[in-house]
Amino acid sequence: MLDGKRIAILAEDDFEDSELIVPMWGMKNAGAKVLIVGSGSKEIYQGKRGSVAIRVDTTADKVKAEDLDAIIIPGGRAPARMRQNKAMVDLVKRANELGKVIAAVCHGPQLLIAVGIVKGRRLTSCPAIAAELKKAGAEWVDEAVVINGNLITSRKPADLPRFNKAIIEAIRN
Repeated sequence: MLDGKRIAILAEDDFEDSELIVPMWGMKNAGAKVLIVGSGSKEIYQGKRGSVAIRVDTTADKVKAEDLDAIIIPGGRAPARMRQNKAMVDLVKRANELGKVIAAVCHGPQLLIAVGIVKGRRLTSCPAIAAELKKAGAEWVDEAVVINGNLITSRKPADLPRFNKAIIEAIRN
């Protein structure tokens, strides 16, 4: 299905455990090469629920958006940290400029706000950041998955099966 496709999943401490692990396995099971990309602050990041620790394959400053087919941003408290990391912001910004698939779940769209790519876009997220997205100019909706151009957003762990399906379909097309 996704043979030969390269997908980066961004990681930072306090990611929502399932929102990193479920897409990672979903993309790997579809045949994609998945890279766990950290901010550079450490080699192993802890999930916010304490059930998952993930070792990074590389750091954002060493990845080129041109070499990727998609970027996935898990939620939790990690996106608040990611948006303070210039290399992560720059990587997502360049991926957007190239029209690459960028998928964000839960609090993940906080990084999209920092990149400056939500204005005029229809997105979803966990309700906790709806006001922040609206203030940045996004049209926020409460739906399981929203596809707007190259952006795919989702709300919560229960939406992950549909989120994964949308990502796979977008990369295949």
